Amino acid sequence: MTLAQVAEATGIASSQLSMLENGKREAKMSTLQRLATHYQATLAELTSEVPSRRAMLEVELERAMASPLAKQRGLPSARISPRMPMDVLETLVALHRELARTAEEQAATPEEARRANTELREKMKARDNYFEHLETEASKLLTKVGYAGGPLSQHDISALTEHLGFTLHHVANLPHSTRSVTDLRQMRIYLPRSSVEHDPRTVLLQALGHYVLGHGTPRSYGEFLNQRVETNYLAAALQMSETSTVEFLRRAKQDKNLAIEDLRDRFSVSYESAAHRFTNLATQHLGIPLHFQKVHESGIIYKAYENDGVVFPADHTGAIEGQPVCRYWTARQVFDVEDKFNAFNQYTDTPTGTFWCTARVDRGPGGDFSTSVGIPYVHAKWFRGRDTRERSKSTCPDERCCRRAPRELEDAWAGKSWPSARAHSHLLAALPPGAFPGVDETEVYTFLEAHSQP
Repeated sequence: MTLAQVAEATGIASSQLSMLENGKREAKMSTLQRLATHYQATLAELTSEVPSRRAMLEVELERAMASPLAKQRGLPSARISPRMPMDVLETLVALHRELARTAEEQAATPEEARRANTELREKMKARDNYFEHLETEASKLLTKVGYAGGPLSQHDISALTEHLGFTLHHVANLPHSTRSVTDLRQMRIYLPRSSVEHDPRTVLLQALGHYVLGHGTPRSYGEFLNQRVETNYLAAALQMSETSTVEFLRRAKQDKNLAIEDLRDRFSVSYESAAHRFTNLATQHLGIPLHFQKVHESGIIYKAYENDGVVFPADHTGAIEGQPVCRYWTARQVFDVEDKFNAFNQYTDTPTGTFWCTARVDRGPGGDFSTSVGIPYVHAKWFRGRDTRERSKSTCPDERCCRRAPRELEDAWAGKSWPSARAHSHLLAALPPGAFPGVDETEVYTFLEAHSQP
């Protein structure tokens, strides 16, 4: 019988019957009595029978075929009947389950995103943030275009683009959710005519990196993160070649004059790019363990990496993104320094040892950010700025270090204030859905269609 027929016979709404049938609502005794009367069965007979596995699969399939996800994907419905083979029924249910699982992964809730970040950071730490296959790939490409050392010139980048078969197009109407768009059909790379947020050389090299590394559409947020790290690494290895950079760093270490700003100036890159590249090579080639942080002016960690034993604040998943860093660490102390031109250097005593750190502040779209690199005290002798008189002490994660107000202030103001917090919404909300989080695919495809005409 259909739900409508049973509803008409019993006086129970079909919507209510549907929820009972699918296990979304428990039946009242009066409802069970009306159903038992209709089916000419006792209450014991009506409630004692456990549904067969086939019956449960049929209900699951019917519900899956009617789901918003199935409708969104335009999936056809199959007619469920007693004649449908059991293996076909099982296969259809399994396919719908896998579809739902994949959609869940790609939705990337904040917790899933933090877990993916944690797994990736552990992978980087296990390799001392050095990826030999990416260094080799960059070296091959630079050799192909006749790179002679020093900063990667515009001529070198043009030669690299041409060598890989692409043409470059600067446009005024690049989709707002993208930094670049690559047309793999016509081998074109589209970049904005001007950008104040990102170095256009880096954006182009990252776009080429996806092609060189053979990346496909990411199947999960974790894979999306891994692809982004690989392309960022390859772009840095092209702009600061391993051979030239290691030679430069070794000379500086020999002179006890290592400095991130010198690496920045030598290869004409940003301070953050130079700091990142230093983390790739310092442990592998110089024997120096280290840690890196990018911290917002509010004290929130945006990016971090360590292989030197420093303890970052972390949540229950091990994720550090979105956590407040100790106010006595260099990464936060630098915001209070008047001299924003030169790097700020400081020794910090922590429960896991003393670290020497260097940092500077740069302005980004979302405010001021500090970029800092730190190393254990024993390695400070290799760095310029080791003679700093700045020193602080941190006992974090002990909350009495900086997370609780001093007793006199707490006594004066506890219960007498009500601050309105500035929420870091990007750390609280689920990431935008889609294979490429945050990218409006309709806008991208419309853009490519408009530019596909000769």
